[in-house]
This record gives sequence, structure tokens and C-alpha cells, in this order.
Amino acid sequence: MRVLLFTGKGGVGKTTLAAATAARVAAAGRKALVVSTDPAHSLADVYGVPVGAEPSEVDTSLYAAHVDARALADRAWPGLRDSARSFAAGLGLDALDAEELTVLPGVDEVLALTEIARLAETGTWEALVVDCGPTAETLRLLALPEAVSGYLDRMRGARLVADLRAASDAVARLADHAERLRALLTDAAVRLVFTPERVVVAETRRTLAALALRGVHVEALVANRLVPRASRWHGPAASWMRTRRAEQDRVLSELDVSTPLTVHRVEHSAQEPVGVDALLALADELYGEKDPLAVRGSNEPLLSVTADGQDYLLRIALPVPDSSDLDLARVGDDLAVTIDGVRGLIALPLVLRRYTVTDAEADGAGLVLRMEPDREGGR
Repeated sequence: MRVLLFTGKGGVGKTTLAAATAARVAAAGRKALVVSTDPAHSLADVYGVPVGAEPSEVDTSLYAAHVDARALADRAWPGLRDSARSFAAGLGLDALDAEELTVLPGVDEVLALTEIARLAETGTWEALVVDCGPTAETLRLLALPEAVSGYLDRMRGARLVADLRAASDAVARLADHAERLRALLTDAAVRLVFTPERVVVAETRRTLAALALRGVHVEALVANRLVPRASRWHGPAASWMRTRRAEQDRVLSELDVSTPLTVHRVEHSAQEPVGVDALLALADELYGEKDPLAVRGSNEPLLSVTADGQDYLLRIALPVPDSSDLDLARVGDDLAVTIDGVRGLIALPLVLRRYTVTDAEADGAGLVLRMEPDREGGR
């Protein structure tokens, strides 16, 4: 099963493109499920049919559902609260502290991911297309399993009280659950939707860096709502369209230079695509003759090491937008990379664990670090 995640800045048309992609897959006779986690729940509007919490058939081989994380939280709250109280009691916390732990940050994201995983297992889908919320919400969603796993690993090793048996059981169950969710996302590929405007593209570049830090694979970019070319038209409106399209083309040419990813282009249509037939026409423009599930993006490894005398050069294929706030720090055998407030840990290759960073350069293709032998023990 291919898992595709469509995300982007709010209002760029990601729901429509996700729906069109699922429709194209189903039209080829492959069973597809499109799921929306966007609180706007506009998937029903795009297909022109009701869409509920359970998969319903929109067309032959095409199914749709939406995830209401808030409603899930309301239904699951009593059980979540009891689990949190049991967990806190196992740690030896008093009643007040235990009650404070029942206010669980990130619970909406956990439940949304859990529901996506459940829906993925409800049928023999060849494609699961997820219409994610706006970029910031998607980043929280994608970061959560890794963050939970790391936090639980630290808790299991902390030995805060003498008897952690009950708490350890709860931690183990939650850790297993987080690992299953992380496995689902590891197999997923992001298609990042944007409109060809400088402000939106700047956010898209930052999102590429943030997703790379999360270890999430972005396989393609989709430039949506390009102004149609008006080469044969005359008059003020045609002049405006030519000027606007020329500006969009300049923005895209700059993006083409700075990223190795495939950039799909979709022109702005006069009529809003609603219904399966209109979405299939949009998918034809988006993918042409290509299989919408076949795009895999760059296979460039995240890390590559080359010798330079006694030093090594470590290249990290991590896009760093211009004017980004970049910070590097060593954390044990990991390198902590922070870009515009988003932090990720990158495990250093074994050969470099007794080396230290002495210089760093960044460009749109990634980071290049010069690493010299650490005479004080490699930390």
C-alpha cells in the first residue's frame, strides 16, 4: 500500500489535489481511500457527496472518510484520563500531580494518527491518500510518534521510583503504539502543495527543511493555480495575466534551481473542480500519462562522508533556506540541527564519532561540515 500525504499552507488547494489523485488511482481499477485530517472537512465539498468518519464509496474503487480528532478525543477522554491517572500513580505522584497529567498535550494528533492507522487496516487499499491540515498542524502530527518514542525511552531508563512495574507496563504499551504509528509514517511520502508566490514558496522551503529534520520523505512539489498563458489574447486583462504568469514562472525557476524534487504544475481553472469527473480532468493535467503512485523523488542519501586529508567532510542533504536561523550542537553521538526553531537529531556515522565540527557551510542542497579529529575524546 502506498501512503501519500498532501499538505501545504492553508488555502493552496491541497484537498482538491489529494482528492484528484485518489480519483485517478481508482479510475485505473486500484482501490483507493482518501482521508482528511483537515479540520475544515472540505473533502465532502470537493467530491460533492457526503463523507463521514467511516470509509464510504464515492465511485468505483474510490472511498473517502474524514477524521474528527476533537470528536475522537471527546469519546476517548474517560479512558485517557484513567490511563494517565494510573500511569502517574505508578510513578508515585500524588493526586494533584496525577490530575495535572490528565491534560494531555498532543492528544488530538495522537488520536488522528491512530485513526488513520485504523482506517488503513479496514480494507485492501492500494493507496491511502491523506489530506492533512495546514503545514504547522502537519509538522506536529508527523513529529509526534518520534517525540513520544524518545520521551518514553528516557522515562523507562530514568527509574524515578523504586517500583515502576505498573508504570512500565503502560509505557511499554504506549511505546509499541507510537512505534506502529512511526512505521506508518516512515512508509509515507509527502507531496507538498504551494502556489507560486514568493511568500508561499519561502514557507515551502522552510517546510522542506522541517520535514527533512523529522525524517519524513518529500517526494514531489505541486505548484497549483498558475495563471493560464495568454499569448494570443489582447487588452488589459491579457496584459495582467501575462505579467502575473511571468512572475510565477520566475518564482518557479528559482525553486527548480534550489531543489532536486519533481515540481508538478497545475493551471488555475475557470471553474472550481467539483465531482469525480472534474477531478479526473485535473489529475490528467497534474500527472499526464504518469502513474500518480509512481513518483518517488530523490534517492540521495541523507548523509555522505568523504575524506579530506586527516579531516572528513560530512554532507547532510538537508535543504537550508536562505536567511534561515541555523544552529548546530553535539549531543553525544548525535548532531543536533536546528533550523528556524525546528530541531532534529542526526546520528553521526561511526567513523565520525571521535571527530568534532570545525566549519560548516549551507546552501539550498544541504549542509557541508568539516570534521577534525577530537584530541579530547570525540565529544
